Amino acid sequence: MDKMDGMTMNIEQANVEKLKEVFPEVFADGKVDFDKLQGLLGHYIADDKEKYSFSWKGKADSLRLAQKRSTGTLRPCKEESKNWDTTENLYIEGDNLEVLKLLQSSYLNSIKMIYIDPPYNTGNDFVYTDDFADGIAHYKEVTGQATKSNPETAGRYHTNWLNMMYPRLKLARNLLTDDGVIFISIDDNEQANLKKLCDEVFGEDNFVAVFPWRKRTAKSDVPFGVSQDYEWILVYAKSQDFLAAIEGGTRKYFETPDFPGRPWRIHDLTKQTSASERPKSFFTLVNPKTGKEYPANPNRTWAITKDTFEGYYKQGKIVFPDDYDFLNITQPAFRYFKDDDEKKAGEMFGCIAVSTNLPKEIGMTKEGTAEITELFEKKVFGFPKPVALLKFLISITTKFDNDAIILDFFSGSATTAHAVMQLNAEGGGHRRFICVQLPEKTDEQSEAYKAGYKTICEIGKERIRRAGEKIKEENKDKEGIENLDIGFKVFKLDSSNLVKWDNTPTTDEEEVKKRIQQSLFYLEEGRSDLDLVYEIMLKYGLSLTLPVEERKFDGVTAYIINHPDYKVLICLQPNITLSAVEEMDKETIGTYIFADRCFADANILSNTEEILKKKDKEMRLF
Repeated sequence: MDKMDGMTMNIEQANVEKLKEVFPEVFADGKVDFDKLQGLLGHYIADDKEKYSFSWKGKADSLRLAQKRSTGTLRPCKEESKNWDTTENLYIEGDNLEVLKLLQSSYLNSIKMIYIDPPYNTGNDFVYTDDFADGIAHYKEVTGQATKSNPETAGRYHTNWLNMMYPRLKLARNLLTDDGVIFISIDDNEQANLKKLCDEVFGEDNFVAVFPWRKRTAKSDVPFGVSQDYEWILVYAKSQDFLAAIEGGTRKYFETPDFPGRPWRIHDLTKQTSASERPKSFFTLVNPKTGKEYPANPNRTWAITKDTFEGYYKQGKIVFPDDYDFLNITQPAFRYFKDDDEKKAGEMFGCIAVSTNLPKEIGMTKEGTAEITELFEKKVFGFPKPVALLKFLISITTKFDNDAIILDFFSGSATTAHAVMQLNAEGGGHRRFICVQLPEKTDEQSEAYKAGYKTICEIGKERIRRAGEKIKEENKDKEGIENLDIGFKVFKLDSSNLVKWDNTPTTDEEEVKKRIQQSLFYLEEGRSDLDLVYEIMLKYGLSLTLPVEERKFDGVTAYIINHPDYKVLICLQPNITLSAVEEMDKETIGTYIFADRCFADANILSNTEEILKKKDKEMRLF
């Protein structure tokens, strides 16, 4: 019988076990022979020590921090949640480094898409300061003043930012499905460092693209006289299994009577080559219907030749300006049929390639600001990303998986959650979101603070509430809209719910008595059994959105977690009776988890084990 140790997943041990499965011969006396491993991978040891590497002060400590186990937990907060009993969405308040550790067991290889908009390290935006000794205690200490500056004069300007990002990206990668992907927004300040960092964490071969996003129109008062109007979205896949896909993409298709059931689009019929380079493509095109002539440009010839024109035209693949009144073109164009586009992208996917040239309708920062300002009827958050941008990224990632989980662990104003709900309403999907945000305080002079929103988390939660109702109202005539999930369960990062024995030396008799008295209560003051139930779910690897049912068995309270494939029963009540255990045994439960305090003596414990063992049921202690 296993006993749970109350800590998060041991990432280091899990990595060792994976390595043992593939390369058992590199282990000797429990340690890895790295020279032998290099040889097995085809990289033989050379004397030349000069090689390319990306390093900075604190990198090794950051890696250790990512793999250090957490003793924290996430406490349920029903009163700030919406539709607690039915929703499958999560909103988590806390330092995302600790939260990512806590999510490892429950959401390992489960997240299809991650989007983050981390601090850009401009010198004024806050930078998370991590602590190697006790992450939870440090989090509690800094929660009241989570905003910090990282001035360039600090001497470790880029280093501080890299040390913040590195462990979070390492943990985030673990959560992605094999065909999962991460999108990271960044500006010019750290773009180069982020690219190198992601190459290391996700692998150079898994670099997908950089999407340029136009955030504003040009400014005149700028350094060097050049307005930096773009931000960048770096995209990395977990593996080669990822494929971005979108039906129709950003292309506009037309449907016309002359080609029934075959939507089509137009494309430029010229190439940026000279007449001397492509002499056969330098000719005058003539519209067979009207006789109108279209001479070639000496510096930009036709993409076809005089010999191939006839074949293309007979297949309907050449369009002239006079062919359709609705076309606003002055030169002949290619006609591409949608079914041909889909074949090129692969028949099994039924999609076309996604361009890094984002659709114009995505909008800029001003659109994002207008959206949240309209929701709150005042400006409560500065510079949010527009919903359309997140909708686009989610849509190209989840075309074939509209039941996917989308994670944003720098959630800000919760644009990602807004986009998920909007996309589900429009397309009928059941995508789910997990938002994680540090409860950073709002400025006391800001409109948000004056309106009662003391932290960014309060803004994010209220935005989801308002956006969900607005989306439902706008789509009220759609079939099935009543089933749209616009709720979310709130959880808050905290220390473990279990009382820890204070083993600091003392000769004070009163202090010893006090500690013994405290040890009789297994829960910290102010904590409930339900707090501990969710802590057990996290450590055991169960989703936090699974339904939890409170039941009585011969007067003994227990909680049943209804997983689709199996049920888990958690009992925390002291002095459990065997008759209660026999009643529990009648349920179709796969795993039983009991607190140590459930058993008054070893006899009841062994009898309980025997009762459950007869039906091959698993039993664990917490």
